[in-house]
Amino acid sequence: MELTWIAVIASVCMALAAVCVFVYAVKKDYFHNIEDAKYQVFWSDLEEKGNGKNNQGSR
Repeated sequence: MELTWIAVIASVCMALAAVCVFVYAVKKDYFHNIEDAKYQVFWSDLEEKGNGKNNQGSR
């Protein structure tokens, strides 16, 4: 039973840490333009296919 409480307390601490990181990121305005990341990934994938550098083999 003691081990269960340790696991519950650890999971609550991890959840609180995640909430703190999220609040910090929102306050620092890290989420101001999330569309840029999508387009960076999209265009880098197209460049790799155009150069023949597909690491996953031919599809």
